[in-house]
Amino acid sequence: MMFHITKEVAEDGWIVVECPALPGCVSQGKDEKEALENIKEAITAWLWAEDQKAVAALRGDMKKEELVVAI
Repeated sequence: MMFHITKEVAEDGWIVVECPALPGCVSQGKDEKEALENIKEAITAWLWAEDQKAVAALRGDMKKEELVVAI
């Protein structure tokens, strides 16, 4: 998957990156390389957390079969 991100330099010189498609998914780094590595990790964690919420919501519905798909 691909996500668009925004990048800005904070007052303290750190690079702040955000993924607007995923509310609250923000990270930072001392330089652009570190910031990009960190936002990739943050995006992965954000998606995992949302998936866990969805799985928890399905647990009580015995009529639905739970499957996993890799993208």
